[in-house]
Amino acid sequence: MAPIREVPMWTEETRLRHDRSGLRYTHDLTDEEWAEVEPLIPSAKPGGNKRTVNIREVVNGLMYILGTGCQWRDIPKNLPPRSTLHDYLDRWSYDGTLEDIHHALYIKCREQAGRQASPTAAVIDSQSVKSAEKGGPASIRLAMMQGRKSKARSGISSSIPPAC
Repeated sequence: MAPIREVPMWTEETRLRHDRSGLRYTHDLTDEEWAEVEPLIPSAKPGGNKRTVNIREVVNGLMYILGTGCQWRDIPKNLPPRSTLHDYLDRWSYDGTLEDIHHALYIKCREQAGRQASPTAAVIDSQSVKSAEKGGPASIRLAMMQGRKSKARSGISSSIPPAC
């Protein structure tokens, strides 16, 4: 069994690094966080109109929605419009930008914790297996919909007439 590492609690350095009191919203990105994310954001498409929206504000708006769980219609007025935020969320979800950002930050967090970039072990429970059977990552948008019961798993077949 691997030895348990002693993890230091809050220090003055960690308190300063995680202090969000100077930000407009607690979910806004700090300059350091933005420096990590900005290179992963795709540039505007060539040949189109110049980008007029502040991309950092778009990311801050998405973080606000994800962090607070607010309704799209309740986004504060000093963030980009909900249609803009939704468009970027949809676009970045489709083109893999969100997955790229998550992966880069995931690796950085693991390395900061003194771990290898890729995990060497995994724990799979029965709930994870049930989720995977319903469609995995492709069904994230449908996560709130009730799953259908599989006829194959329940032993019911439409080719067998019911007993009279």
